[in-house]
Amino acid sequence: MSSKNSEFFVETRKRIEIVDITDEIAKRIDEGNACLVFVAHATAAIIINEYEPNIKADYEKFFSNLARGEWMHNSIDNNAEAHLLSALISPSVVVPIKDKFAKIWPVRKLSNFRYKDKKLDLGTWQRIMLVELDGPRKRKITVKMI
Repeated sequence: MSSKNSEFFVETRKRIEIVDITDEIAKRIDEGNACLVFVAHATAAIIINEYEPNIKADYEKFFSNLARGEWMHNSIDNNAEAHLLSALISPSVVVPIKDKFAKIWPVRKLSNFRYKDKKLDLGTWQRIMLVELDGPRKRKITVKMI
């Protein structure tokens, strides 16, 4: 089975920030049954959940408070909390892909037919988000069709 990789970059602006990347991922899906979304950084993560301004602010507040403490790694980079949270949350998610059918109307007396297109199989309110934990930074996101 072959697989295809696609990459894009997100530039964050805050120390802890939630960025909706669903639409960017949706542009990159093609043949496959699922896609792996991966952020190749030790101080960022990927989540799937609802995205709206109030819950976005709640995520940022929650992640800011979750790992506070006196950590040994802070003597080196002052970002131990970001590493701990990234390990806890996960740098990747797998999202199922489903067929989206569209009807093509007859042209020049051709019969109707349907073609398959692909779309992310997310719940009604679900979005895919980058969780920046040590920003601002430029983050690379990889989308791999599987």
